[in-house]
Amino acid sequence: MPAAGRGSRFGAGTPKQYLQVAGLTLIEHSLRALLGHPGIDAVMVALAPDDPFWAGWREMEGKPIYTCIGGAERADSVLSALQALPATVSDDQWVLVHDAARPCLRSSDLSRLIAIGQADPIGAILAAPVRDTIKRADDQLRSSMTESRDQLWRALTPQMFQRGGLTRALQAAMRVGAKVTDEAMAMERLGLKPRLVEGSEDNLKVTTPADLALAEFILKRGAQQEIR
Repeated sequence: MPAAGRGSRFGAGTPKQYLQVAGLTLIEHSLRALLGHPGIDAVMVALAPDDPFWAGWREMEGKPIYTCIGGAERADSVLSALQALPATVSDDQWVLVHDAARPCLRSSDLSRLIAIGQADPIGAILAAPVRDTIKRADDQLRSSMTESRDQLWRALTPQMFQRGGLTRALQAAMRVGAKVTDEAMAMERLGLKPRLVEGSEDNLKVTTPADLALAEFILKRGAQQEIR
């Protein structure tokens, strides 16, 4: 779980993963969504150096939480986390990368991702088909073209790959200075095609204050459904 970012786009003084929503921080919701699933053994969290907001968790839901120092970019943090995993995690063992500020992950989506990912030789990611009409803007921010949305998907997390393969893909990107924005992009650069597993539209990443309000609504709705 890369969590070394400062969340500058959000505009708050506190990194967004530590903002409160529905009684917990975003990162705690995200950790519990992972560790509460029977298919997850442990989580490695990549933190900023001297992170004053980290709560110091060592376990959650009865499973261990490990930490390491992340980097300036997402890929740096993910690679640091992969390299910090215990030696007992072999190169052919599956690992999942999940955003710290994506608190609304459904257990059913995670189960489907794990089942499909383990059966695929490359790996898989949660994603959602693009349903909006997509416009291409010109330099004056005028709509110059309507793009076909056929075969377009929005990448979500978790993204699931074998430890060794993902490590090599990220290292290859860094060697040539390629900026990869998610793990699937690193794999794609090597000519590999991860499987797309349709996930819920409400598995949103909190990027703006409006996202935070929507995440709170989704989480509270989910809690009410569990009570019923």
